[in-house]
Amino acid sequence: MLTINMAVLLAVIVVVRLRRRTEARSRVDEKLTVVIVLLLGLLLAPTDLGQGILNAAGKMVEQVAQIKL
Repeated sequence: MLTINMAVLLAVIVVVRLRRRTEARSRVDEKLTVVIVLLLGLLLAPTDLGQGILNAAGKMVEQVAQIKL
């Protein structure tokens, strides 16, 4: 039996949708893309990958906050 990871499937859908030309998108199409990306984020957040991305983003924010202009 073939199983498909839902996060991988949504990631592929997002890449395919974002490769299209911007001028060809309607508002409904853009809203659907946003919903799909949010669902992908919710699926990735509790995983080790999602936690790693969160930690990396937090470290980058700390480094940028320490830069004095």
